[in-house]
Amino acid sequence: MHELLRTNDVVRLSYLRAVLADAGIPTIVLDQHMSVLEGSAGAIPRRLMVAEEDERAARALVAAAEADLGPAA
Repeated sequence: MHELLRTNDVVRLSYLRAVLADAGIPTIVLDQHMSVLEGSAGAIPRRLMVAEEDERAARALVAAAEADLGPAA
């Protein structure tokens, strides 16, 4: 497994997972339940992971999806 990104932004994470799923690339999110241990503060970023063979395509899709979103407000 390869890490594509780390984020505390659950909306961004959900969006990128949907983009990758639409392309047929399975993902795994690590550390998503750690907030329970830390008091739900969101201090521990979640990691979006993909299989090694999907990494190149996944990185290209993530870059394109984030470029379409434009700058964060």
